[in-house]
Amino acid sequence: MNIYDRLIQDHDTQKKLAKQLMETSGDSSERQQLFKQFKTEAVSHANAEEQTFYAALIKRPEGQEQTRHSISEHKEADDLITELTEADMSGSAWIQKFEKLKHDLEHHMKEEEEDVFDLAKSLLSDKEAEELSLQFDKRKQGEKAA
Repeated sequence: MNIYDRLIQDHDTQKKLAKQLMETSGDSSERQQLFKQFKTEAVSHANAEEQTFYAALIKRPEGQEQTRHSISEHKEADDLITELTEADMSGSAWIQKFEKLKHDLEHHMKEEEEDVFDLAKSLLSDKEAEELSLQFDKRKQGEKAA
């Protein structure tokens, strides 16, 4: 499997979890459990993606601007996740903030899949794309264990 297909798998998982979270209410055990799962998935994905996929792209001058932009979007999402972690889940403000996170992440994923992947395919060989997928999986498992 190449890095593009592997990242899309994770994107699909995050979208599914976000959709399920939007259907919860209050400070329920279901919301708590889904948010914990979503947070682990999103944070481990972003960190592993930066350490593998974006690390490979930033080494090439043509990939630097897009890489910086994508990493800044990861930081914004991480800040929202931190705010959500510290906020009271029972209030309407929590779900509104989560909805913003969901929207921002879906925008980021679409941009990645439509723009970044095209750029990466012009900069990385098929062999590199396959190797990055393996590196990504290893890094993500390490992130989840940490």
